[in-house]
Amino acid sequence: MSPEIHTRPGVGSTARIVQRQALRFARVFIDTPILIFITHGEKALSWAGGDCVLHAGEALAIAGGQHFDVTNRVGPDGRYEAFWLVWEPALLAAHVCDAPPIRDVLAIHPQGDAFANACLHARDAIAQPDVVPEGVARHRMAELLVWLAHHGGRFAEAPPPSFVRRVRGLLDAEPGRAWNTDQIAAAMAISEATLRRRLAAEGTALSELLVDVRMTRAMQLLQSTAMPVTRIAEAVGYESASRFALRFRSRFGFAPTAIRGHRRGVAEPA
Repeated sequence: MSPEIHTRPGVGSTARIVQRQALRFARVFIDTPILIFITHGEKALSWAGGDCVLHAGEALAIAGGQHFDVTNRVGPDGRYEAFWLVWEPALLAAHVCDAPPIRDVLAIHPQGDAFANACLHARDAIAQPDVVPEGVARHRMAELLVWLAHHGGRFAEAPPPSFVRRVRGLLDAEPGRAWNTDQIAAAMAISEATLRRRLAAEGTALSELLVDVRMTRAMQLLQSTAMPVTRIAEAVGYESASRFALRFRSRFGFAPTAIRGHRRGVAEPA
């Protein structure tokens, strides 16, 4: 699969994650239900309710709507690699089963290759729309939900989003936009004073939220695409690559280039 984020309307999204050294990402916000399958190395996850460590060949289903500390460690071959899958909301809504809802994380330790093959088939169905018919692609994503139920969980219907999550969603739709307070207040149909007050009531400020949204998107692009760092900086609202790098280091504790280890493939741009 090529190094990019694939989205197929009516089905879902997927991307490959590649790192060349062990890195820890503090307080990463995961918004939507997601399945992550590890193919090389290991992933350690901790959150308010617990922690887990997954190895190559294992997976985790994350309910979304909370922050996690994530550490990706390389394997003996010197790389960490995984891929993630996100469902179109209508597919999640259509799935009905008796499995208990996943409250935070469901760790999956499959026996045999059947589950891994189902994950790979779903990934390819999203990434290869010219090869896999849409109906088959939806079926493959629905099959994975059955697998989750087999392993003891399901994605519950999402509760109404908090005010901060609504603002986050607005910013995340256009992370490169030159946002200001009056634009966001107008989009939320409230005054600027109310915007600040409601964000403060949930423990954040607009400037903090915007930086977090931008740096989280930048992290995803660094892990899952071959975009040059200069283009990623522009995509998340920074005209200066050096200023972007400083902000990224301040947020995560390491330079953007540390994720790729300067080696994402043959002649990777930096």
